[in-house]
Amino acid sequence: MSDHIHFQDGEFKGTVIGKAEYRQEAPAPTALDALPPRAAGFTGRDGELGRLLDVLNPACSSGAQAVLVTAVSGLGGIGKTTLAVEAAYAAREAGWYPGGVIFVDLHGYDDVPVTADQALQLLLRALGVEPQHIPAVADERAGLYRSLLAGRDALLVLADNASSPDQIWPLLPGGNRHRILVTSRDRLPQLDARLLPLDQLGPPAAYDLLDRALRIADPDDSRIGEEAEAAGRLAGLCGHLPLALQIAAALLAEDPGMSVADLVDELTTSYDRLAALDDGHRSIRAAFDLSYRRLPPGQARLLRLLALAPGPEVSDEVAAALVGADVLPLRDLRGLARANLVERGSGRGRWRLHDLVRAFGVGVVAGDAGLREEGEAARARVLEFYLRWASRAEDRLRWVPGMPEPERFADRRQALAWLDGERAGLVAAALWAREERYAAAAVRLAASMTLYLYWRRYFDDWLTTSHAAQGAAHDIGDHRSEAFSWNNLGYALREIGRVEEAIDAHTRARDLYQALDDVHGEASAWDLLGYALREVGRAGEAIDAHTRARDVYQALDNLQGEAEAWDYLGLALRDVGRVGEAIDAHIRSRDLEQATGDRHREGVSWHNLGLALLHAGRVEEAIEAYGKDLEICRELEDWYRAGQTLEGLARAHQSAHHSADTYACLLQAADAYNRAGAPAEAANARAQAAALTAPEKPTDKPTPASPPAHKPAPAQPSPPPPDAPGTAER
Repeated sequence: MSDHIHFQDGEFKGTVIGKAEYRQEAPAPTALDALPPRAAGFTGRDGELGRLLDVLNPACSSGAQAVLVTAVSGLGGIGKTTLAVEAAYAAREAGWYPGGVIFVDLHGYDDVPVTADQALQLLLRALGVEPQHIPAVADERAGLYRSLLAGRDALLVLADNASSPDQIWPLLPGGNRHRILVTSRDRLPQLDARLLPLDQLGPPAAYDLLDRALRIADPDDSRIGEEAEAAGRLAGLCGHLPLALQIAAALLAEDPGMSVADLVDELTTSYDRLAALDDGHRSIRAAFDLSYRRLPPGQARLLRLLALAPGPEVSDEVAAALVGADVLPLRDLRGLARANLVERGSGRGRWRLHDLVRAFGVGVVAGDAGLREEGEAARARVLEFYLRWASRAEDRLRWVPGMPEPERFADRRQALAWLDGERAGLVAAALWAREERYAAAAVRLAASMTLYLYWRRYFDDWLTTSHAAQGAAHDIGDHRSEAFSWNNLGYALREIGRVEEAIDAHTRARDLYQALDDVHGEASAWDLLGYALREVGRAGEAIDAHTRARDVYQALDNLQGEAEAWDYLGLALRDVGRVGEAIDAHIRSRDLEQATGDRHREGVSWHNLGLALLHAGRVEEAIEAYGKDLEICRELEDWYRAGQTLEGLARAHQSAHHSADTYACLLQAADAYNRAGAPAEAANARAQAAALTAPEKPTDKPTPASPPAHKPAPAQPSPPPPDAPGTAER
């Protein structure tokens, strides 16, 4: 914001009062004291707690040899998280970590664990970084994370439920002031951490846990003390594992008329439960099985099906799709919540299963042919649900005037909000492409997510889903979908700088389309291949590729494809110095896009026309072209492209010696990049603006290069796979 108020050309004949209004955004909220609640019945871990606190105490472990990472490991249900949370509370209360304590659950044993990259996003948000300021590239996120920690007081990160050192390494701080406390079923010796393995509770502690748990529910419940021998047997049947003991206590608390001996009898007569309880992992299964058998049929079915859901948590809608209902059976869900078999997820209307409960449910389904059939049908319903609405959301993102209004989503914002909420589940479901039964539908789902993943710059997810789709399409012999997936994969590879691999992917797509005699698909592959060739300096080959694509689109009377080919061709022509031809190509592209009503692509053509005009020295025309693109970027809330366009405008104004306009455009570009979640680009724009205000002096630094040409979002010039939802509407 300028700190001057101008009254240029004003005529004042009396007292004048100038009023200025200043706004300052509040800092982003932090989550530096976000530990889960302490376990009310914590007991039997005094020795382990003492050893853990000795490591976390800065006075006992300081200097260069300080232990930065401590890993608490043990069997699932052994109480790792309970101990770690207790230790974190004690460390915080001792004042050892004035910078705060952050908790992050890595879901290491879920079907889709939290990656280190995703964990970094969570940590950055906890540290107060706005989502739009979080870098798109994993290495940049790690760098920002370490930089933030470098300026903070000692901080403790509790990374719960890790399954691999790969989830932890990027979370390590750069200095030795901060600490990370990890829990895992594995020992994780690769971390160079202080290892603290947990064993089962001793009999007295297990007995005490049962008694405490019942008395928390009802202070007058004395069944454990009155049936001490049965309580000891119950603890033994539970393997002295805290989770199994807690479930047993919950069963007793839920049924005040049940004696401890009755529960022992039920456990003893349930299959070969003693053998299962002797096997640490299956000991928890025995307790879950008992809890499961006591559920009403509706709750039991819901639990089984929730265990099969994609992603770490499910929305109400996905849960309803699993059970095949229009509305989620909330009564059954609340019953499961009371039985501690389901938990509330990250927000209202979202639910998750503990990883062990999920494993139990999957095991129940796998052990019965009828339940397997039921589960496969439920997964097919979820895939159908996701495919329907992801396709409708994509239709909204691609919608232009004149097209039919997509179902459900009134505007782009609604479509993006739904996709954001379901992203983890969508990605996980797309990976079902690896299973033959779901391959065809999952391949189509991956295709319907392409534009969203591009707009949100989730390139890791884009690569993963495109690669899975390509492999699945190949395995089932769907060569058209395979070619389509190769093109998607190539686009994603190019976006992250792996251009040679992108060239190979687009070449494979082209060859497959040629073998299928699909001239439309071949044209799209030529266009995408040409752009990748141009990025590695092979402009001559790129011109040939785009010319081939243009000619095919013209023959097919495909205006949208022809417009894109002209635009790509213009960029390649400019690269070889044929600027006049490039300008003509971009004008042809712009006119065709206006004819089709595609505002996004029209904006891209305006941008690239401005770039060519600037190279030709036609500065005022370039400023006008960039301005047209900027209007469209703001209309579509495409903030990353808006940042690029504002940088282009800045270059044009600089060429015209409009210093104030140049400076203003660069600051606006930084703001747009921040809104797009591209802090590196924002910092570069601010640095360019700062350089304009510095005294002129000789420098070895080159003048910043022109901003890159715009390329259209992956609007998929090749047709979707046959029978894909929404095909007729595109």
